[in-house]
Amino acid sequence: MATVLLVRHGRTTANATGVLAGRTPGVSLDQTGRDQAARTGERLAAVPVVAVVSSPLERCAETAQAILERQRVAPTSLVEPDLTECDYGQWQGRALSELAAEALWSTVQSYPSAAVFPGGESMTGMQSRAVAAIRRHDAAVEAERGPGAVWAAVSHGDIIKSILADALGTHLDLFQRLEVGPASVSIVNYGANRPRVLATNTVAGDLSWLAGSAPPGDAPVGGGAGTDTAEDQRPRIES
Repeated sequence: MATVLLVRHGRTTANATGVLAGRTPGVSLDQTGRDQAARTGERLAAVPVVAVVSSPLERCAETAQAILERQRVAPTSLVEPDLTECDYGQWQGRALSELAAEALWSTVQSYPSAAVFPGGESMTGMQSRAVAAIRRHDAAVEAERGPGAVWAAVSHGDIIKSILADALGTHLDLFQRLEVGPASVSIVNYGANRPRVLATNTVAGDLSWLAGSAPPGDAPVGGGAGTDTAEDQRPRIES
């Protein structure tokens, strides 16, 4: 029952100009993105993160570094290729406004489980590799550091949305209902019986409650008592 913080990278130059960066090399955070990553690093500084696992792309590496350098005790730092961006194939590098006119666009929006990017990968394949990577690292963290361990995975919007959909038991065709903004933090605890999604798309709020004891294995009947965090400091869900 380790807990994973799913962190999307901060805003990039491609995000700001409406271009689908995909796996294009050299796409870095812009100044807004660097500020966002720094704020997320400050939020996570209240949590003893034992490992930071990142997509290999520059924008994620930069965001991961903002987390690593604010931790009091240096976490393990790893790069995970299976957390890299979706392979958008021939869509990569094109303007979103142009792609919206493609026939495949409506499939991506409404039936992503049927979407295969020309010259790239399917969205089901994307979800399968990403979920497998998260569960593999989560099991390794728990085995090495115990059930109360917290670790961070730094990845991309569609990747994190697909992981959250799996944790929620939601079909991939509904994953576009989820929002995952730049430098946002979503929180999943993989219990013995089922995953529990503790928060999604948070960009503000105190996370020090994660430094406490491991969550119980079963969901509390009636909702439970929550954390000890003061009311005005509880993490906000923002969509």
